[in-house]
Amino acid sequence: MNPGQRRIELFIYRFLDWLTACVAWLLFFIYRKNLENPNTDLSSILSDPKLLQGLLIIPIGWLVLYSIFDKYSDIYRFSRWATLKRTLSISFFGVVLLFFTVLIDDTANIYTTYINPFFRLLGFHFFLTSLARMTYLTISKNRLKKGKVKYNTLIIGGDKNAVEIYNELQDKVYGKAHNFIGFIDSNGKSVNHLAKEIPLIGKLPNLSLIIDEMNVEEVIIAIETSEHNKLKNILDVLYDYNDRILVKIIPDMYDIMLGNVKLTHIYGTILIEVDQEIMSRWEMIMKRLIDIAVAIIVLVVLSPLYLYIALRVRLSSKGPILYKQERIGKNKKPFQILKFRSMAENAEKSGPQLSFDDDPRITSWGRVMRKWRLDELPQLYNVLIGEMSLVGPRPERQFYIDQIQERAPHYKHLLKIRPGITSWGQVKYGYASNLDQMLQRLKYDIIYLENMSLGLDIKILFYTILVLFQGKGK
Repeated sequence: MNPGQRRIELFIYRFLDWLTACVAWLLFFIYRKNLENPNTDLSSILSDPKLLQGLLIIPIGWLVLYSIFDKYSDIYRFSRWATLKRTLSISFFGVVLLFFTVLIDDTANIYTTYINPFFRLLGFHFFLTSLARMTYLTISKNRLKKGKVKYNTLIIGGDKNAVEIYNELQDKVYGKAHNFIGFIDSNGKSVNHLAKEIPLIGKLPNLSLIIDEMNVEEVIIAIETSEHNKLKNILDVLYDYNDRILVKIIPDMYDIMLGNVKLTHIYGTILIEVDQEIMSRWEMIMKRLIDIAVAIIVLVVLSPLYLYIALRVRLSSKGPILYKQERIGKNKKPFQILKFRSMAENAEKSGPQLSFDDDPRITSWGRVMRKWRLDELPQLYNVLIGEMSLVGPRPERQFYIDQIQERAPHYKHLLKIRPGITSWGQVKYGYASNLDQMLQRLKYDIIYLENMSLGLDIKILFYTILVLFQGKGK
């Protein structure tokens, strides 16, 4: 089945969500009117303009809610049990939202409590939505079992583990869903046992090229225990494809117990799906909304401070008030970062240089600003227009990124997210004055990337405020 057909089936899945939301609201509207007046004629209920308004607006609201909190992606990847649990939690949240927005001023004179109507609407919506979803997903699962839907699958590894994985998957219920295009040699041996089953199509250095050319949709990492030192490099490559490739792996029990592998679905006893999602969609949306709200509030409330700092910069030395410098942001997109100028004009006439303690290029007022990090206040404008976030790895210049990636190729993962005004590396390590220090700080930023959450952002902001009050800026 081609991707176009899968998109059509996803559209049908969404349409069912819309349709069941319409039916649930219709049933609830009839129920409400009968509570208000048991003798109300059905035809008059159906002709009520409020019903039409609700049917036009409320189902769309449910689709928006599912788009934020649910997974509208490839339905053949959905777990029915996980989908059922998400449907229940989102239905509960959505009904609460409806009662506090649409139904809070309900005038039905028989109402003595909202409990019965609440659970009636929840029952209508959850039952109809889950019934439609489970029915459609069951049909989809049956198509997988029959091999009518196949995923181009690549195995990394060719020894004993790879052969066992291949044979076991062939015997599994959903074995026909795998279109094994071949395997990649991971150990450099002249003989690979898996070559008796599927073709050898390359080696690890060619992984990205093979994925692109063969349209790989699923990767199974089946390397031997002795090759686990290569696992990090493999995942580094696959990380760039986390929006289109499902990665499964034979887990090392030690890694699982340490919590280093995030799990979503467990397939039998042999494979674990590796979730490389940075943050859930709703957290990403909330993170952006918080960025916008905080940026607007601070820019307005501290506008007198901005004017005072600008005046002091103007009086401190010759040159512009604002300093602009090209940095690399999300998805490697360059942008102009803004700062209050803290150095003498033409401070980098000899080329890019990192600042250091007692740097003679820093003005006297610049030292005061840097101590309290006042020079970074204009970056709230970068946050407002979406070039930066309040929390995220500090953006670097391409000149230094090239040097960092020579020694730490995994730095590229930081370019998947918006850079920030403050970061875990900034809080725990501080400013970096040379390449070695930048590499040390990188460790903290990678930890942040692997554990991104709104809770961690709030923690970092709290620590940043402590640093500011203590005057521990550079």
